[in-house]
Amino acid sequence: MSSIIESAKHTFRMESQAIADLEGQLTPDFEQAVLEIVKCKGKLIVTGMGKSGLIGRKIAATLASTGTPAFFMHPADAYHGDLGMISKGDIILGISNSGQTDEILRLIPFLQENGNMLIAMSGNPDSALARNADYHLNISVKEEACPMSLAPTSSTTATLAMGDALAIALINERGFRKEDFARFHPGGTIGRRLITRVGDVMRSDNLALASPQTKLSDVIIEISKARMGVAVIMEDGRIAGLVSDGDVRRAMQKYRDAFFNVTAAEVMTRTPKTVSAGARITEAEEIMRQYKIHSLVVVNEDGGLAGIVELYDMMLDNIAEG
Repeated sequence: MSSIIESAKHTFRMESQAIADLEGQLTPDFEQAVLEIVKCKGKLIVTGMGKSGLIGRKIAATLASTGTPAFFMHPADAYHGDLGMISKGDIILGISNSGQTDEILRLIPFLQENGNMLIAMSGNPDSALARNADYHLNISVKEEACPMSLAPTSSTTATLAMGDALAIALINERGFRKEDFARFHPGGTIGRRLITRVGDVMRSDNLALASPQTKLSDVIIEISKARMGVAVIMEDGRIAGLVSDGDVRRAMQKYRDAFFNVTAAEVMTRTPKTVSAGARITEAEEIMRQYKIHSLVVVNEDGGLAGIVELYDMMLDNIAEG
């Protein structure tokens, strides 16, 4: 095997082990830190230098997007005016693998005087940062994946994993929902899927419509003209059924020469799956997955036909916005 591939696999094994070891390093401090953050009326301010700072930015972003008001503050900038960002009710999450980073330690007197709670995330429970913190989250690793044990690798992976564990625990404690997530991500594909309604993507014009007495050959023409995969069968102004292109193919196999005399009523689904125009598209997708179908009849409040939503249309909408 290539030494390059083996090097990559070795890195994966070491960093995977570093994450697995975190489970045994959890203490009651983790639970108490989560509970304090939930109770916090202010913000969670994440700070860290170097690689810890880069990971800290990601942790702060994850927390902010999942219901915990949070932002990153560079510790070096704190002494040039950014300390003004810290209010008395804020909690500080200080990240330092060694726990001895000078720029972080210099913040401690101010935080103590200001009455701020300090949560330390470090790889050394006996460090100055850990000793001066209200709660300590242990992110120690046995060794870095770097062969010289110099570049932060296993340690930054462990830090990121601990930050994710913190975020997920907070999600569960807050009862954070998909809808809440969508409100913080309205511009992204994920958020759009969670907040977009069926009525926003359904087709309501130029639908393929037919009556129960319509011959299947004519139903095919209507489906083709509408460039859809189904035709809605209407009778006396109400939805009587649905004929899909799959229904047409099966009818051709079954009736063969008699196919052109078959009517929509003989093959249509009389109780087609429906969805309201106000439902989220994720609900429509779930119905389609459950019943292994690609189209849904969209109904209005009175149960009348509002349109058709097809999986293809929802996919195009997501691609366009994503």
